[in-house]
Amino acid sequence: MSRHVLITWGGWDGHEPEQCANLFAEILRDEGCDVTLRDHLDDLANAEFMADLDLFVPCWTMARIEREQEKGLLEAIRNGTGCAGWHGGMGDAFRANTEYQFMVGGQFICHPGGIIDYEVSITEPSDPIVAGLEDFRMHSEQYYMHVDPAVEVLAATTFSGDYWDIDWVKDVVMPVAWKKRYGKGKVFYASIGHVTSDFDVPEAREIVKRGCLWAMR
Repeated sequence: MSRHVLITWGGWDGHEPEQCANLFAEILRDEGCDVTLRDHLDDLANAEFMADLDLFVPCWTMARIEREQEKGLLEAIRNGTGCAGWHGGMGDAFRANTEYQFMVGGQFICHPGGIIDYEVSITEPSDPIVAGLEDFRMHSEQYYMHVDPAVEVLAATTFSGDYWDIDWVKDVVMPVAWKKRYGKGKVFYASIGHVTSDFDVPEAREIVKRGCLWAMR
């Protein structure tokens, strides 16, 4: 039986939500998944539909989520539906909803310097999500996050403190990818993914793909 995945996309166009959603829909279909793509959040309030999902992938920047949609989503994950995603759709979404952020395990705060070169270091090389991958470089936004200390960090980055007169972040080691539990559900997040071209970096693309597969029910 194929695994059922829902990918929703919307919000701020600058994160290329439709393009990113289509990219990972193709990747997951290649892995044998039955993928449903939606440009709305209405399905989240449908308990029967959500209970049948193996994985939910949000690609929805900022914007708002209605109370019944958030409730339906969180209940589904607590009951075993997986959740996985990246910066442009999961960690910079629904900024007013702290329970959603609790599920994700973190929330985007800022990106000193804008588009810069930075390094991502693999911190748990024995974990299957990152096993066999080497440290790699990104040319994109480097995200400073508020992070739940209970998450299992898989990859991290170090801030230089050279940008925007916020030198107090110099040498801060910030999680880039993590996994966690939320009730019975598995949750994966990677702060990579400002725009679709970020996933031209093979390691970035592979980490998110593996994270999605790990988070499946």
